[in-house]
Amino acid sequence: MSMYGRDPWGGPLEICHDSATDDDRSRNLDLDRAALSRTLDETQQSWLLAGPGDQGRKKKRYVDLGCLLVSRKLFLWTLGLLLAAAALAGIAAGIAKAVPRHQAPPAPLDQFTLALRKALMFFNAQKSGKLPKHNNVPWRGDSCLKDGRSDARRDLSGGYYDGGSAVKFNFASAFSMTLLSWSVIEYNAKYEAAGELGHVRDTIKWGADYLLKTFNSTAHSIDRLIAQVGGAAMSDGPSQPNDHYCWMRPEDIDYPRPVTECHTCPDLGAEMAAALAAASIVFKDNRVYSHKLLHGATTVWDFARKGGSRQTYSLPRSDAAKFYNSTGYWDEYMWGGSWMYLATGNSSYLQFATDANLANHAHVFSRPPNYGVFSWDNKLPGAQVLLSRLRLFLSPGYPYEEMLRTYHNQTSTIMCSYLPDFRSFNRTKGGLIQLNHGQPQPLQYVVNAAFLASLFSDYLEAADTPGWYCGPHFYSIEVLRNFARTQMEYILGKNPLKMSYVVGHGKHYPKRVHHRGASIPKKKGVHPGCKGGWTWRDTKKPNPHIIVGAMVAGPDRHDGFKDVRKNRNYTEPTLAGNAGLVAALVALSGEGHGVDKNTMFSAVPPMFPSPPPPPAPWKP
Repeated sequence: MSMYGRDPWGGPLEICHDSATDDDRSRNLDLDRAALSRTLDETQQSWLLAGPGDQGRKKKRYVDLGCLLVSRKLFLWTLGLLLAAAALAGIAAGIAKAVPRHQAPPAPLDQFTLALRKALMFFNAQKSGKLPKHNNVPWRGDSCLKDGRSDARRDLSGGYYDGGSAVKFNFASAFSMTLLSWSVIEYNAKYEAAGELGHVRDTIKWGADYLLKTFNSTAHSIDRLIAQVGGAAMSDGPSQPNDHYCWMRPEDIDYPRPVTECHTCPDLGAEMAAALAAASIVFKDNRVYSHKLLHGATTVWDFARKGGSRQTYSLPRSDAAKFYNSTGYWDEYMWGGSWMYLATGNSSYLQFATDANLANHAHVFSRPPNYGVFSWDNKLPGAQVLLSRLRLFLSPGYPYEEMLRTYHNQTSTIMCSYLPDFRSFNRTKGGLIQLNHGQPQPLQYVVNAAFLASLFSDYLEAADTPGWYCGPHFYSIEVLRNFARTQMEYILGKNPLKMSYVVGHGKHYPKRVHHRGASIPKKKGVHPGCKGGWTWRDTKKPNPHIIVGAMVAGPDRHDGFKDVRKNRNYTEPTLAGNAGLVAALVALSGEGHGVDKNTMFSAVPPMFPSPPPPPAPWKP
């Protein structure tokens, strides 16, 4: 047997000779231990773990995402796809933004808002003087630029023509501006929502600027007012042409226009004070102009309150007596005093407006035929609603509470009279209330009642009151709103004739409106004389111009209507009638209800009710 051992697998078992010294072995062992204790990277580990033939292959790389180890190639592909998707999304968004989009049409406007926009256009058609550039009535132009220069020796151009003629009745015009201002103060947000706030403010300013021209508005004391510009004699053969005998466009008027003054006219003075005071609240954002209006209101109010001989502005046999006859001035005192208090905050005006003697003179406690009928002649219902507002929202207490409660109760009674249950006023078969007891031209009174009813219902709602009492019976505010709504729907076409009495609203409306400017075609170089327009007055053809938004006088008590130009009792629109129409429409417009509670009281200082006087000393 050989001295060498044999490997069990067949090879020799040899002991190799190691020539390394002990020191070398120790040194190499230390190096090996250091190598084993060092952390190897992936590449080094792959070298150690690689099998035969693996050393030549390309190694796979990874990306460490913290909690996940991902192939670098997969990571780069995923990142690239994400960036490409983001780029495509950006390009698509840019294209979509550049392409014009077809937005969903806005919700259709309700009929009251649509009619409101048209009703305000009527005032554009009635403007006198040099018209603004954007008056939007193509068949109107500058007219009567010389008003007042010969008779009154002052510039009285501007303002509004009252109706179908070219007369400017300041009593009715002032009332119209007061009513428009009241509606703006209460429903400012609704006007803005309808896109008509700027329009109605311009309308009020045009009228207020003219009223300031009718007296010395920069003075502290005056002794006269301009009551009327233009003549309205109705005789068939006047010695001189006038605005009723002649049928001609205002732009063609070439005859002198008389100016009517008054020296003791408290009704006109108080109404003008109300108009200027209310307008000063509308324009409180324009401090200079608001102060100018308020100064004019104070001056003309002092004129209205002057002692001595007082009589209504509409003297017997005057033009005013025929068309706008004033039956008294105590209601204007209550009306004007209320607006002066709201515009100034001066409690002396409130003391005057709530004086019991004034209430007696104004027939607050009686029942005249026109009780509850708000109009250019009867301001009492409007004044009582205004003072009821004061009680509901400010509650000034003593010494005003007793009279304010009386006015509030009277207002509730007026609202009851509008309801069909009480039969205070007749109604046509079609449902139109006859506030003027079957007399012609009913619509101007109906729209005023609809405005007051809507307004009072909004007052009650704002005061968290669900309704009011008519005797022992309780009625919800919705009953009052329904009255206003149905009356206005009648005017807009829901009536037996299916006739809209607002020109331009709906498909069926009057075509032969009693209006000189709208009934004569506008032709360059053609100026018919005083009688030259009679052909157009008498023809049965429709007017060549549509006077958009004009509310005509209205039907008779049998729901009948004659679309005849010469019959003004059916087809003539008026300034005061359209002012009430605008006020009622804005009150009912839109989806919501509610009034602006605070703007009207912006000048009123905080009210701390005075304690009542102590009782008389007790005597045994």
